[in-house]
Amino acid sequence: MLNALTVDVEDYFQVSNFENSVKTEDWDKYESRVVKNTRKILSILSQNGSKATFFILGWIAERFPEIVMEIDTQGHEIASHGYSHKLIYRMSKEEFKDDLIKSLEILEGITKKKVLGYRAASCSVTEDSLWALDVLKENGIKYDSSVFPIHHDRYGIPGANRFIHRWNNDGLVEFPFSTVSILGHNLPVAGGGYFRLYPYWFTKWAIEKTNREGHPAIVYIHPWELDCKQPRIKAGLIPGFRHYINLGKTEDRLKALLSDFQFTGANDVIKSQGLIA
Repeated sequence: MLNALTVDVEDYFQVSNFENSVKTEDWDKYESRVVKNTRKILSILSQNGSKATFFILGWIAERFPEIVMEIDTQGHEIASHGYSHKLIYRMSKEEFKDDLIKSLEILEGITKKKVLGYRAASCSVTEDSLWALDVLKENGIKYDSSVFPIHHDRYGIPGANRFIHRWNNDGLVEFPFSTVSILGHNLPVAGGGYFRLYPYWFTKWAIEKTNREGHPAIVYIHPWELDCKQPRIKAGLIPGFRHYINLGKTEDRLKALLSDFQFTGANDVIKSQGLIA
């Protein structure tokens, strides 16, 4: 079964775990490592022959259009990660719309192609920000991949549909982050800190279980997760743990995943499910 591989293209200093340590207006003061790290992912994908969806932050695309073109030229899907990496539920409807449109104008201006997919910063489509889905649809987005069907202190809709679906008969397609149901509880798998925290055998088992149930899984990584030499930011015990745990294992685990499963971009997986023409 085809599964979806996705890359959230943002730099190490832009993550939500560091929002209390790094001011947005200071981003330009930090050493950027996103182009180098994204190229590392592109090289791994090229060697394996796999494709992926790259949800690119508009702030990054604006400063490094060359990496957007490299991703596109190599046959991967370009999608939006917003412009400023702000949590949706901390924005007004108008602020979110402006942020979305700015990102789309930058990405589409570079590739001259329509952007179909969107992923919110830190999975921030929650019960308090479902209004964002209407804004996405009104601005031409065909699918969202922002909902995490779990309990978490920053994100999550625990009772949400765990698999690809439409929100209503003519609504946006949702490709939620993968979970595995154990004893009635949804456990997050196959991405980010969870991919680094769990042993690889568990991630593999979870994806295999999802596929046996007849559903594609979706895996997400960030370029900074393959970068053990990134500058260290003092952010406190929990944010630091979440960001730095097992960075040295990401690359080998990604290569193992690409060997053990078939991956392509999110839009192609959704097409295979008959939800986008």
